[in-house]
Order: sequence, then structure tokens, then C-alpha cells
Amino acid sequence: MTPTGTEADRPGARAAGLGHRAVARLTDTGYALGWTVVRKMPERLARALFNAIADRAWRQRGAGVRQLELNLCRVLGRDRPDAYVRLTSKQVMRSYFRYWLEVFRLPEYSKERILGHMNVSGHEKMLEILDSGRGVILALPHMGNYEQAGAWLVHMGYPFTTVAERLRPESLFDRFVAFRESLGMEVLPHKGASAFGRLAQRLRAGRPVCLVVDRDLTDSGVDVEFFGETARMPAVAAALAIQTGAALHPVTLWYEGEDWGARVHDEIPVPETGGRRERVQAMTQQLARIFQEGIAEHPADWHMLQKVWVADLGREPGRGAGRPAEGTR
Repeated sequence: MTPTGTEADRPGARAAGLGHRAVARLTDTGYALGWTVVRKMPERLARALFNAIADRAWRQRGAGVRQLELNLCRVLGRDRPDAYVRLTSKQVMRSYFRYWLEVFRLPEYSKERILGHMNVSGHEKMLEILDSGRGVILALPHMGNYEQAGAWLVHMGYPFTTVAERLRPESLFDRFVAFRESLGMEVLPHKGASAFGRLAQRLRAGRPVCLVVDRDLTDSGVDVEFFGETARMPAVAAALAIQTGAALHPVTLWYEGEDWGARVHDEIPVPETGGRRERVQAMTQQLARIFQEGIAEHPADWHMLQKVWVADLGREPGRGAGRPAEGTR
């Protein structure tokens, strides 16, 4: 559960000719203002401001928006960005900036608002599993507002553990950790075997673990079929389920007007046959299929401005596929 994009992806950073350190400082300052000024702004004014920022970023057609539209071509079945893809990409940018607005304002939301405006289905079985003492892995794509969904789970009485990608500068990483911890989450740095081992410990203790797993950051993911092409996705969710016996539940998220929507899908069982590598592959492929269905239903709420498909990554299919998931050696 990490911010989408890097410092160099921030609007205007490259155009301004700023160095990485300067961009990092400006980024940290921007987020600090978000959690202070934006957090306290009148909500209607804040929404109008973030819609305007989203529309401007969309019109500028930076690298993130261009990649978004290439991604949407796969989702929408288009050969190239056309008027429909462009319209959808504008909706995605508004949804994406709504996510950031809500991240900044989430500490102000009451428990009643978070619980009362969350329209979730399929969660009953998942909660029964947790109540039985068995761990649960909730695997999500970059859809809707997974921070709010995490706050919902905490308010339901199930604090969980997640991981966060290391960000630059360190102070920005610390801000995100503090933000998530203030919501009741345990946050582990993304540090390979150490993080994997601690996640496994939490699952064996019957706790939930939440992971955003529709983009591989490790070069140790597996290749899956995703909207008809080969994509690279992390293997960690499947590997944890195999190693710990925890239940792997995909979750898809979206916006419903002013409310939030979510579906907790049925458990992906560990295959009874095959080696570890084959079982990880099969489970990750099933996860990708469920993500595909959810994204196809709510394409405007999939905030993927980065490369996911092997053709865009410039790698040969199969590279990384079947390698041990991070932390499983």
C-alpha cells in the first residue's frame, strides 16, 4: 500500500529541470501541506481544487497519463488511445486525485462516516475465518481508496499489517508510516526476506495482512495473462498463503458517488498438486483474473499510471517467472 509513482513522476518536476534532491524536498513539503492545510479545508472547496488539479494533469499528458492510456487500451479493448480512452483517462485522473484528497483528509473522518459509507459485499466469510483464528491475506489492486478500506477493516475490529515501499526522502516515508499507523495499521518497510518473515508471523498468529499486488516492484514476480497479454505481478500473496496456510482473498474497490464500494472475493485455494513454483503461478494467475474482472467493471477507478505489461517493461516474457517470491528463499 504505497503511493503511486515516484518523485520524478510528479507533475512539472522534469519540465522544471529539478534535480532528484530538490524534487524530493518539494514532494515532502507538498505532502506535509496536504496533511495540514488540505486536511482542514472546507470539503467542497478541497474537492473542486483537486478536480481542477486532476484535469490540468490530464491535459498536460505527462508520462504517467500516457502510460495510463496505454494501460486503458488493454482494459477497454482498443488498439490505440481514442476518444473513449481519453475520456476514461480523464475520469481515472479525477478518481486518482480523489484518492489523494481522501488520504489527506482521512484522519478527520469519523468512524461513523467510514463504516456508514462503505458498501462492501462478500466479507462475511473472510471475517469468519479471522474469528476462527486463521490468518487472512487481502490482496488488492490500485483501485478506489484502499487506505479507507483499511480504516474500515480496523474500525470493524481487525487491525492488520501491510508493507510500504521505501520513499525518498526518508521523511516522506516516515509521514506515510505515521499516517497509516494513526489509522490503526502496522506498517513494515518493503525489505525482502525480513518483511516476508514478519508477515508470515502475523498470519500464523491469525491476523490479517493487506497487500497491493497488481504491479511487481521486485523483479521476482510471475508472468500472468492479464487482459489478453502477458503482465508481471508479485508472487508474494500466493507464496504467503502456501507457506502459512492463511486464506488468500482478492479484494476489488471502487467509488460509488460519495461512498466507497468494495467486494471481498472468495478464497483462492492452494492447488493440491504441483510444486511450489507451479502453485504460486496458478494462484497468482487466478488473482490476476479476478483483478481483471473488477477493473473491467470499474475501469475509471484503476489508478495504474505505471507499466504492468511485459511488452511495456521491455523484458522478455518469462524473466522472473517462477523465481522464488521475495523472502521465500
